Amino acid sequence: MPEHFSVGDHVSWNSEAGRVSGRIIKVHTSDFDYKGHTHRASPEEPQYEIQSDKTDHVAAHKGSALRGLKE
Repeated sequence: MPEHFSVGDHVSWNSEAGRVSGRIIKVHTSDFDYKGHTHRASPEEPQYEIQSDKTDHVAAHKGSALRGLKE
């Protein structure tokens, strides 16, 4: 079962540049358009917008791609 996160949670994920960390800024529970692509989301499998700690870049990922970080 995928892990569910909330706005403000600190998480990390793999990117082309290696492991990145950031804070969740939005939770999507229905399909949404992001950077020209439709991302599939549902209440059972939400997608998250995360703002990078270092660059302020915003990325969208499924919960299965994220790892929760302790403060």
